Amino acid sequence: MDSLEERIAGEIALSESHGTAMKKWRELFGISQVELAKYLKLSTSTISDYEGNRRLNPGVSVIKRFVGALFAMDTQKGGEVRRNLEKFNLPQDTSTPFYSLHDFTAPINGVDFARIIEAKIVANPNYLDSVRIFGYTLLDSLRVILEISPSEYPKLFGTTNERAFIFDQVSTGRSPMVVVRVAPIKPRIVVIKDVENIDKLAVKIAQIERIPLLMTKLSIEEMRKKLDGI
Repeated sequence: MDSLEERIAGEIALSESHGTAMKKWRELFGISQVELAKYLKLSTSTISDYEGNRRLNPGVSVIKRFVGALFAMDTQKGGEVRRNLEKFNLPQDTSTPFYSLHDFTAPINGVDFARIIEAKIVANPNYLDSVRIFGYTLLDSLRVILEISPSEYPKLFGTTNERAFIFDQVSTGRSPMVVVRVAPIKPRIVVIKDVENIDKLAVKIAQIERIPLLMTKLSIEEMRKKLDGI
């Protein structure tokens, strides 16, 4: 196994819910239970039992086979997921605390995410139901705009761009959306915190990029309390 595969295998092995972690990574790779079962020459019910934590915790050999299968199947499909993961799998710089990341144990629907953070949908409500996110990144809007370099931008996504960006320290919402507009990688949802009147350009950019734009009045502490248990 290479370092990327080992990191994912390690995350599954160290997870308090091995099956939930396995399901998260299978879905992130866009592979169905049926496809995975066929590749591993197992029954679909076996995969379902592992993911539902109805079997004993998988051993190292099972996790190794599982992760190896995900990457092998991705290679057969062109290797897009691996390329994205390698792009995002950069060392984290702890000296730049203007952002923090949290990954969910299982993906959640965009509508559920908006409900959890008590958000108002400002743009693209029709796209929200089709979005699944695997985590969120909390960003200090001013510092991201002033300090982040293009080479650092992928760090904001952790392991995947299937996530929400939550911008703090926002005045009108224009500047964060301009950053999203010019960036080569886009989040699936953008959340603006505590803005009375969102700038029309911010809404227009969200519409152009087809990114649901949400607004919430919850504090950062309240959002973390609600989201970090997912």
